Amino acid sequence: MSKVSGNLRSIYAMLIAVFMFSLMDTAMKLLAAHYPAMQVAALRSLSSLPLVVLYVAWRGGFKSMMQARFSLHVLRGVLGIGMLALFAYGLKRLSLAEAYSIFFIAPALITAMAVFFLKERVNLARWIAIFVGLAGVLVVLRPEGGGFLTLGGLAILGSAVCYAISAVAARILARTDSTRQMMFWLMLLMSVGATALAAPEWVSIDPEHIMLLCGLAVSGFFGQLAITEAFSHGEGSVVAPFEYSALAWGVAIDWMLWQTLPDEYTLIGAAIIIGSGLYLIRHEKSHAESEHP
Repeated sequence: MSKVSGNLRSIYAMLIAVFMFSLMDTAMKLLAAHYPAMQVAALRSLSSLPLVVLYVAWRGGFKSMMQARFSLHVLRGVLGIGMLALFAYGLKRLSLAEAYSIFFIAPALITAMAVFFLKERVNLARWIAIFVGLAGVLVVLRPEGGGFLTLGGLAILGSAVCYAISAVAARILARTDSTRQMMFWLMLLMSVGATALAAPEWVSIDPEHIMLLCGLAVSGFFGQLAITEAFSHGEGSVVAPFEYSALAWGVAIDWMLWQTLPDEYTLIGAAIIIGSGLYLIRHEKSHAESEHP
């Protein structure tokens, strides 16, 4: 497969992944209106766990599952629970477009954390891009006094931080553990942990929401497969920018289901965050090419 065809295939896969994750987040937002945030996190994990188990069994079974670095898997499980619960809490109070705009800071946070945990070098220009992205988040969170630092916005920001730390931990885990191990243990630990934390305030599942839970499981599972496909065949610097198409889906779904549109602060902040993210991705590509011409 040529580089061009591989990149094109990966772009299509990324667009499908973003669409699937948008459907998954829509289901989470709908569920968050009826259930506590921690229970939504548990339902998200529990609904996908059977599909992950079937996938692991199909790809080779469970023989190697116990040969893993459990300390980092547990860390990622805790971070995953925090990420899902905070994201569900934020979705209850913000539109999808607002939530996505804030969550887009995650790539910049991963770059910053890689300096401390992976000993990667980040020059001044990339640090400036990271701080510009953080400034964009402040714009989305509203710079005027009345709406500054809302709980929903802070929850999404906290979710992005959990995601970034988990991504850095995944990079470290990838040196010794397989993708199947990371998928299996993450989903299992999130299912057990989130369910235990949600149990004291558990709300009985409304039969009307069963189909919504099925949609949550299927969209999350196929979204994960699609994003794995996207980064398996194409260059990361070419494919990654298409993740920002989530904002378009968020705006469209917000309008179709809730008749809301993002305000000027959300759009300006999103543009700043996306701009800084695109710079970091572009710089990563040029840096890699200079080292490996």
